[in-house]
Order: sequence, then structure tokens, then C-alpha cells
Amino acid sequence: MNRSGPVLVVTMIDDPTADLVINELHDRAVPVVRLDSGDFPATLSFAAALAPHGFGGTLSTPTRTADLARVRSLYYRRPSGFAFAHLDEQDARFAVTQARYGLGGVLASLPGCLYVNHPHRIGDAEFKPSGLAAAVRSGFRVPPTLVTSDPETARAFVRAHGAVIHKPLATPLYRLDGVSCAVEVAEVTADQIDERVAGTAHLFQQRVDKVADVRVTVTGSRVFAVRIDSGLLDWRTDYDRLTYTVIEPPPGITDALHRYLDRFGLVFGAFDFAVDRAGAWWFLECNPSGQWAWMEPETGLPMVAAMADLLERKPA
Repeated sequence: MNRSGPVLVVTMIDDPTADLVINELHDRAVPVVRLDSGDFPATLSFAAALAPHGFGGTLSTPTRTADLARVRSLYYRRPSGFAFAHLDEQDARFAVTQARYGLGGVLASLPGCLYVNHPHRIGDAEFKPSGLAAAVRSGFRVPPTLVTSDPETARAFVRAHGAVIHKPLATPLYRLDGVSCAVEVAEVTADQIDERVAGTAHLFQQRVDKVADVRVTVTGSRVFAVRIDSGLLDWRTDYDRLTYTVIEPPPGITDALHRYLDRFGLVFGAFDFAVDRAGAWWFLECNPSGQWAWMEPETGLPMVAAMADLLERKPA
């Protein structure tokens, strides 16, 4: 176990959450090397040789050099992705592939490194059908759900379950007038479903008659549960309407959270639940790279310190 080497933080340049964690680590005198895959190869270089326990060598940014064999942890956030804009389309496609499987493969194979989270495990957990199936096996309540490309099956599901919402299966980035926008969750009726459903896959889910939402952030062994009151179907659409209350999870939820993360090999997860009028928690999703830092000033929860503890590999 490496407890003296650097923490690698893999993320884009504009990441306020990573900034907070890095500042906390700096205050603890924990060495940090920050990098973005989009910086390769212009300002990021590496040389890695296979050793008995994994890859060793060096990774260098303009200001730091990391000994790959001594990396204590890797915080994989939101890197911008490889880009080779100076090459023509075919050469760029080849170069991106080599970078992804070369540098990406080395960073995924560091000996004795704690991953928060491992990029391969993040990829597994980002498939919503897999996450919903894992949630059922972990013991969560999950609303009736349909994934389909068949319009008639979708209409029958809506008729059978009454209030139904339509969700994207992933979170593509849309830009309207140059502004990044998330695809909103929306209620759908049977007469709104037409043949366009056949064009791709869709997720339909019975709407929970909810009174509130809960965001649960699990960081290693620490569990931070925050009730979010908004009156909105999708609370992400208007943060100004949100109020926050720190709460304790009901019996059984904490164990189910850890069972879920263990199924995917994760040590961090941002879980979303809907709370119905009887007080039952319904699992909606878990984001293995979800945002969390905005809740600390709203609640006083020591979330940045908890993430720094995990990355520092501070003994419990």
C-alpha cells in the first residue's frame, strides 16, 4: 500500500470540486499531480515499463513529475478526453485510440494504487440498466422500469402504470445558444408515444409519488445523506428552489449502499432516491462520478475532508 507517494487527480482544467480537494491535500502536505488527458501529448508525457507488480516509470506535467510505482491514489473525475486537432481525421482517430489504450491503460494498472474510482469500473457502472439490476440485487426499492425501442410496448407500460416518466439512458451534452444543458426527466403519456421511439433505446419508469428527494454521497466508509426539498420533478432544473436537510438513512439503506458499490468495485458513489408519502426510499440511480461539493456549504458536512482522507489513505 502506497502512503507516501503522490495523489494523481485526473480531470479537466475547470473543475471546482477537484480544486477544493487539491487545496485540502496541499494543506496536509500531501503531494498532488493534476493532469488532463486532453493535455497529452502537448504538455503531458509518460514513460512506463512493465515490472513484476505492474507498470513503473514516470509521468510528467509542466510542473510535476510522478513516480508511477509510488502513486498512492488516483482520483478520476472528469477529464476532457484525448484530442489531436492538428492531425487529419484518420490520423487523429488512430492517435486517440493509441493514447486511450496506452496512457489510459497504464493509469488503470498502477501497482498498489487506490482508485476513486477505477475508470474501468466507472464505465461499467454508468450503464443504467446494469445499475438498476444491481440496485434490486442490493436490496433497494426500484420503481417498475422498462427499457425499449418498441412504441407499442412503451404505450402499454404507460397505460399499466399510470404516471410514468421518460429518462435518458445516458447524459449527452446538449448546447442551446452556446449554453450546456442537461436532458430533463419528464412525465410522458401514452398518446405522446409515437413511432420515433423506434429510433433508439428509451427508459420509462413509473413515477414515484414523492414528497422529497435524497442525495446520498458515499466516500469510502463515510455516508452523507441530504434531503432535498424542491417541489420539482427534476431538482437539477432549478437549484435556487432547493432546501437541504442532513438526515440519517432508514434501517438497511447504508448496508445496501455498500453492497451496491461492492458489486461494481467502487469506493465512491452519488446516489439519488425519491422519498414517497409513506417515507419509503426509492432508488433512482447512482453516479460513480457524481457532483457533491456544492452541498458542503449548504449543510456543513465535512465532505471535502472525507474525500481528502480517502485519497490520502489516512488510517481510519
